[in-house]
Amino acid sequence: MLQKDQTVFVLVDVQGKLAEIVHDSEHVLDNLTKLIQGLRVLDVPIIWLEQYPEGLGPTADKISAELQGLKPIPKMTFSACGNLDFMRALNATGRKQVLIAGIETHVCVYQTARRLHELEYDVNLVQDATSSRTESNRDIGIQTMQQAGIKGTSVEMALYELMEKAGTDTFKQVLKIIK
Repeated sequence: MLQKDQTVFVLVDVQGKLAEIVHDSEHVLDNLTKLIQGLRVLDVPIIWLEQYPEGLGPTADKISAELQGLKPIPKMTFSACGNLDFMRALNATGRKQVLIAGIETHVCVYQTARRLHELEYDVNLVQDATSSRTESNRDIGIQTMQQAGIKGTSVEMALYELMEKAGTDTFKQVLKIIK
């Protein structure tokens, strides 16, 4: 199970026109917004990635608006693990559980998750906050990650695991976000 003091969130490449045309984009952007808001309430660190921002453009406004005070890490490699700045940021958290979501499921999300898993991180894919241009590529990416031992979760499941109990001020704040 996810533990608040051991979890870091990796947001992968929710950028430009691609963010608008992926399968079920509105649902994915809404779920990412809820996830980020909940993680910020819970003080879970967020590492924000952008693939080749000069070509793909910046992170979608709806998402970047939730990331005040953070800066994206630009990358050219499909797996963020091939980026020294990302690996430094990840190592600096000292955390071994990774929540991961973004686009595209079958390329950058998959390759990053797979490599993190190989590096012995406990990787959890937020399936309702990830997508690809086609539903079939999204599904293949999810299936391939599951077969590799990467766990699946959802926005609500992850946030409830991280909260652990009801009746707290944190619970009340997060409940307002997810309802």
